Amino acid sequence: MRPDAEVEPGSLLVAAPSLNDPNFTRTVVYIIDQRPEGTLGVVLNRPSEVAVHDVLPPWGPHVTKPQCIYIGGPVEQKTALCLAALKAGTDADSVEGLVSVQGPVALIDLDADPDDLMPLVRGLRVFAGYSGWGEGQLAGEIDRGDWIVVTGLADDVLVGAKVDLWGRVLRRQGMPLSLLSTYPKDVRDN
Repeated sequence: MRPDAEVEPGSLLVAAPSLNDPNFTRTVVYIIDQRPEGTLGVVLNRPSEVAVHDVLPPWGPHVTKPQCIYIGGPVEQKTALCLAALKAGTDADSVEGLVSVQGPVALIDLDADPDDLMPLVRGLRVFAGYSGWGEGQLAGEIDRGDWIVVTGLADDVLVGAKVDLWGRVLRRQGMPLSLLSTYPKDVRDN
């Protein structure tokens, strides 16, 4: 079986403690798309200092607190992506402006009118840039031990800036993975 066989939309890539790439140290990446030619996701736990209302004024009041843009990854950081957790019973495939990712999580078209979509949304987050891997690249990184692949929850997309999402996701995995959540935070990460 390929090392990335378990990766699918809605999966989380949790950075292994040994992953020293500054773009991904102690990150949790939510997978949006996985195809043979590559994988796309966003880092869920890297808030920026930029307020959404400064960049996308119509969406600013609707973003889950903190109402800042999150750094989705090192690729195309001038591109904005928006993930939403939808209210129960909402079918993203039947609503213009939404693209289903997995379960109640959908991408929002930021050109859409927020007033049309907000009645269907229980929370949303805007990301600058994304994380991407070409064909075979992610499989190699997983095989090397850089990433731990786990199932994501819709609420992971909405976790606040002060929450240790990395530790939280690892703790809910059970033994022995949950022990990794006790790995000390590097003082450089402060």
